[in-house]
Amino acid sequence: MEGRRRDGDPLRHLLFGGTVLGAVIALGTAGYVLIEGWSAFDALYMTVTTVTTVGYREVNPLSPAGRGFTIALILIGVGTLFYVLGNLARFALEGELQYVFGKYRSGGKVKTLRDHYIVCGYGRMGRHICKELRAKPVSVVVVEKNLDVVAAAQRDGFMAVEGDATQDHVLTEAGIERAKGLVSVVNTDAENVYIVLTARGLHKDLYIVARAGEEGSEQKLMRAGANRVSSPHLIGGVQVAQVLLRPAVVDFLDLATKSEHLELQIEEITIGKGSQFDGKTPCQCGLDKDRGLIVVGIKRRSGHLEFNPGPQVMLAEGDTLIVLGQPQSLKTLDAALQSRMETHTFR
Repeated sequence: MEGRRRDGDPLRHLLFGGTVLGAVIALGTAGYVLIEGWSAFDALYMTVTTVTTVGYREVNPLSPAGRGFTIALILIGVGTLFYVLGNLARFALEGELQYVFGKYRSGGKVKTLRDHYIVCGYGRMGRHICKELRAKPVSVVVVEKNLDVVAAAQRDGFMAVEGDATQDHVLTEAGIERAKGLVSVVNTDAENVYIVLTARGLHKDLYIVARAGEEGSEQKLMRAGANRVSSPHLIGGVQVAQVLLRPAVVDFLDLATKSEHLELQIEEITIGKGSQFDGKTPCQCGLDKDRGLIVVGIKRRSGHLEFNPGPQVMLAEGDTLIVLGQPQSLKTLDAALQSRMETHTFR
């Protein structure tokens, strides 16, 4: 069953009702002052007791004009009061108050983010993606148009933006201009294509990954601007076949790639500008002295991938090392790769 979608901004409904109720009270107070000649306090007291249907006696006897005004005030004021109370009950019973607080809390945090990742769609696949990204850890902003799912993302500790990710203003609210990457894993391939098109138009250098559910959708998503396209059915089929044919290999890859395994990880680390590794070999930088690291490959800045490069290969700024190793050794290597020339040699 499809979850609820927000029918307008709930806070806006409540503010509108409160404004109208305040206007009714002000109008009622002014009316009794003008019609009956009462003091402002007596007029306000009469207006509040009338609108809230408390039923106390009149402050002073009413003239026929005052009684007619009271009838109109009851018809207008009571309806307005019930509208406001209904919105308050909706907030309390349906969790929209939590949504509103979460929305504005997330909105303030998103404005301060940079180099974060945007995940469009918080279904089963989106939840797993967010969990893996948080384990890195990196900042994640979820974009969802389903109110219940937005609330679930906020309960899970993620910043969430409610809205349709195919709309420019929604992705802008998620900070797409400052984002490092975007993942589109909504329900349909058509929506994924529109999201990729919108994201690419807003940020031409953004790294975009999209999910393809049907055969033939991969090319459409690539033409729309996705850098990579993932097909869960294809990946799942290949993995099942590999489990049957090469179970030990699959066990090793699971050990190296899943975040819950802490004894061994595989990471990619890029040589930063001015790094001490620029223009040197891994051997010269001391990489061969750490037995907890294995350089599996190097992806050159040009995109060329070198497998098992060895200790004498020359490194350069912009190269990405694909390294298998223990977490602490990987952290030390990452810090050394990003450090400047004057930093001491990695050990």
